[in-house]
Amino acid sequence: VFTPKAAALFVLAGSGLFFYFRWEKQRLQEQKQKEMESRSVGRAHVGGSFEMTTHDGKPFTDKDLLGKWSLIYFGFTNCPDICPEELDKMSAAVTELDKSFGPIVQPIFISVDPARDTLPQMARYVSDFHPRLIGLAGDYATTKATCKAYRVYFSTPPGTKPGDDYLVDHSIFFYFMDPDGNFVDAFGKSSTEVDVVERVKREIEEWKAGKGRLA
Repeated sequence: VFTPKAAALFVLAGSGLFFYFRWEKQRLQEQKQKEMESRSVGRAHVGGSFEMTTHDGKPFTDKDLLGKWSLIYFGFTNCPDICPEELDKMSAAVTELDKSFGPIVQPIFISVDPARDTLPQMARYVSDFHPRLIGLAGDYATTKATCKAYRVYFSTPPGTKPGDDYLVDHSIFFYFMDPDGNFVDAFGKSSTEVDVVERVKREIEEWKAGKGRLA
């Protein structure tokens, strides 16, 4: 029998559950925010302002990275094996990520050989990899400043000229940046395509859960 006493107990129980679930929701939101803040605090300071030119002659700055996830590799077009291998891996990872999220991950190749990597050379080179791969080049000062911002090492033999046959010593990583332009992770030669895809997917899903959007 639904008595006034039972009704009062029902209302009290309902109110208690309401306030409990509201408190629990707030607690989970605060916990998620703290986790996101701790991840951002623990990240290395990689990236910054730069101005370069795309392989098709358009200006490109760090502001053009905003709004998309980015995978950025530094190398040179005359590299005999390592650069093609890493760009193949990066391109394959982006192709796989496109299947799950659409074109929200932008692959980028930045030249560390300003003497030889002209825009036509860059255009020919990037066409061998992912169709959305953007090649970026600049003069020596611009290249050096961009590499410094991303903590990339590169060195050419002394006294080289544009027509010379030489190798550029450089860092072998590609960098994973979020849509706010912040560094997330770096992948080296030991990282596989599967490693890259799984890591990027995990970060995108966490971003979506925290911000309600993919990018």
